[in-house]
Amino acid sequence: MTVKKLTDLPGLMEDHLPVLEEMGVRSVDDLAEALKDEEFVKKAVTDLRRVGPKTVAKWQDALADRKPAKAAKKEAKAEAVEEKPAKAEKKPKKAEKPAKAEKEAKVEIVEAEEPGAYAPRPKPELDDAIVDGLARRAIISGGRPAFKRQEWHRRKKLGEMWRRPKGHHSKMRRNYKRRPPMVSVGYRGPAAVRGYHPSGFQEVMVYNVDDLEGIDPKTQAARIGATVGTRKRVDIQERADELEVRILNRTV
Repeated sequence: MTVKKLTDLPGLMEDHLPVLEEMGVRSVDDLAEALKDEEFVKKAVTDLRRVGPKTVAKWQDALADRKPAKAAKKEAKAEAVEEKPAKAEKKPKKAEKPAKAEKEAKVEIVEAEEPGAYAPRPKPELDDAIVDGLARRAIISGGRPAFKRQEWHRRKKLGEMWRRPKGHHSKMRRNYKRRPPMVSVGYRGPAAVRGYHPSGFQEVMVYNVDDLEGIDPKTQAARIGATVGTRKRVDIQERADELEVRILNRTV
């Protein structure tokens, strides 16, 4: 019989626990040690309700072979130490690394251009003035406020897309303080790079294959119009690859 708590013993009820605590018994190990004392046995029979000599004898039989928790842990550790296998033999040392000449001999030559391999996009040829202008435009764009429509925060149906305020009494139109900023020429970027793509190319709108013929691939890039269909778009992209012209909004 395995006894994990005091109430697992036959005849021991919840009402007996406070009495046992007064007698110095709070765990199963404490009770196993106390039952070895005859005076404790006599007191248990007299103080515990419905507990007689036969019940105490049953407790002694159930806890006769029980060992204290600390002793059991020590024995378990000792057994675990004895059962540990011997240390595995040391692994053989790794073979010495081959010399550099052998490594170079084992290097496989891979073909440079494989079908479907990644090809870098063409880059523009820019002079120092254009590079400086693009850098200054990026700085100005970072400090430009987000222009939003008047009353956008009050009426959801208006949306945030910018519209010039036209009201006769509009305080935003009259540039009152503590009002949102309005679009004006003072927020524009450098004129030298106006219309340039962030990559550095000048954008040229393309609607058919013939529009690609006049594009300089070194400084200009094509942007296909939104009204162009899929079939014509594919033809434009194929012709652009032949002319090495970069498409800014390609889909294939």
